[in-house]
Amino acid sequence: MSNIIPTIANLTTFLLCGATLLILQYRQFQALTQPGDLEVEVENQRLIQEASNLETLRYVPAFGFDALIADWTLLNFFDYFGDTSLREATSYSLSPSYFEVILDRNPYFWEAYFFLSASTTLYAGLPDRTVAILSDRLPHLSPTLPPQAYRLWRYKATDELLFLGDAESAKKSYEKGVEWAIKNGSPEALASVEAYQDSIRFLESDPDSISAQISAWSSILGNAFDEKTQQLAIDRIQGLGGNITSNGQGGYSISVP
Repeated sequence: MSNIIPTIANLTTFLLCGATLLILQYRQFQALTQPGDLEVEVENQRLIQEASNLETLRYVPAFGFDALIADWTLLNFFDYFGDTSLREATSYSLSPSYFEVILDRNPYFWEAYFFLSASTTLYAGLPDRTVAILSDRLPHLSPTLPPQAYRLWRYKATDELLFLGDAESAKKSYEKGVEWAIKNGSPEALASVEAYQDSIRFLESDPDSISAQISAWSSILGNAFDEKTQQLAIDRIQGLGGNITSNGQGGYSISVP
């Protein structure tokens, strides 16, 4: 017994020292990964200049290089959006400005639309800007150009319904989505028609329909490109009474109450 007590004491001391070291290392890691006041101040100054640059890019002559400007601006957006620590210390408010440049230069840039709603609505908290950008660019598109353009009407309806509380505008956007999907005629487009029509029926019978909201959040979940957006959509669907089952391959099955 006399030999065991020192052993336990030594083990306890070792564990305490180890825990203390881990805590100190964690705090040091936080200090290294969290931007300091000076870094945030420098970033805020840079963002003022970046906002000016983006405004200039909207109107500067492109001399036929519009697509190149759109590509380059999207790359700059990824650099801006991907710096999570600085964005959380400052804001995501420049997100819509990047997409105004990108989609002014190339309104057919389908991949850019994919990032618009999440970055501008969910992160920047500016659903009105998302809807305005879509409203301005959709007239330049057609049911077949780009090939999945009909889906943009659903993106627009989702923002109108969930974040602006405008059920009537959402219903009209779903109706345009149905119209474009039918004109598109692809199997994928035609498969979307029934879901859009269901949302229209929900909104016609009950503008505050839980089923319509779950359907809209399901659209966000299906198109989310980051875990934060996925988890937000899952939480909202479950909060509305929906049941979510993962297929284990990144997809979900959702049942509506």
